[in-house]
Amino acid sequence: MATLLPRRVRSLASLAEALLTPHGMDRYLELVDPMLVRNEIRGRVTAVRRQTPDTVTFSVRPSRAWRDFAAGQYVRLTVEIDGVRRTRCYSPCGPQGGHLEFTVKADPHGLVSRHLQETTRVGTVFGLSQPDGEFTLPMPRPEKILLVSGGSGVTPVLAMVRTLVAEGHQGEIVFLHYANAASDVLYREELDALAASHPGLRVVHAHTHSRHGGDLHGFFTKKHLAAAAPWYRDAETYLCGPKPLMDSVREQFAAEGLSERLHTEEFTAPPLTFDAAAAEGRVRFARSGRECDNSGKPLLEQAEDAGLTPEHGCRMGICFSCTQVKTAGRVRNARTGEISGEENEEIQLCISVPVGDVEIHA
Repeated sequence: MATLLPRRVRSLASLAEALLTPHGMDRYLELVDPMLVRNEIRGRVTAVRRQTPDTVTFSVRPSRAWRDFAAGQYVRLTVEIDGVRRTRCYSPCGPQGGHLEFTVKADPHGLVSRHLQETTRVGTVFGLSQPDGEFTLPMPRPEKILLVSGGSGVTPVLAMVRTLVAEGHQGEIVFLHYANAASDVLYREELDALAASHPGLRVVHAHTHSRHGGDLHGFFTKKHLAAAAPWYRDAETYLCGPKPLMDSVREQFAAEGLSERLHTEEFTAPPLTFDAAAAEGRVRFARSGRECDNSGKPLLEQAEDAGLTPEHGCRMGICFSCTQVKTAGRVRNARTGEISGEENEEIQLCISVPVGDVEIHA
């Protein structure tokens, strides 16, 4: 009987799921406790700290559907703001196989990052996706590893450092991190402690706007590279940070024929195509009251052409920064070709193309 019970329980759960369609069991379980959901993933905040005035660091206990992440991957985190679910991508910064931790820097113009920085408390519950992304360390680990990050780009790279130290990596590791000044460096005390405890790890602090308190000063140069890791030509290098830093490092590695040894975190997606000739109907942006003829472009571009400035990020349907509510009409997902006509539906403006008349709450 003991071996049959779990199967019977699963069968009863499946039956209940079917009976509770269209909403499904998770919608009802969530009313009792969000962490009880079976198919979706939730995470409850268990600890919060603020390392700098514009950041928040929080640990999360995920629900049972969660699978572990590989150091360097990202997770789509969903939060409800004024009754609307908003989703953004953040990289866990804890060690692979360890606790789930995020650090978010508030963008002055970012709706979700500011909300997280201002309101995250112990007990807060977020929606989570399974981890995704190819910016990860290979197995077996390279003998020499150079990690380069800037600003809040430290998070996936920190996950790599923590993982390598936890594994007792025997090779050489250099972590070159760029920040405006010493007061802006995230995890500084922990990084220094890791370097002190792990003989193969060297942490190099570069300050771009200060001449004090760092090992290097100014923006990235070849001299910085040589000073931090003289053996960089023989290493595998992992890079994450603001675009100017990433562009400079890419250019240097390309000039030396080392592009294949440089690994970067960046969102990529197949090119999207649009049939502007077949476009018809009108697009109405309800909140602003603006209207325009459907040009056949994604709604993000049509909004910008109409003089609006909706929040956005990757422009390719990955980061979810441009999510808005479609109140009426049908749209086609430019990545999948799927057409949706559901009212009051959240859509991503950057990959949603109107099919006839459409109204957006923007």
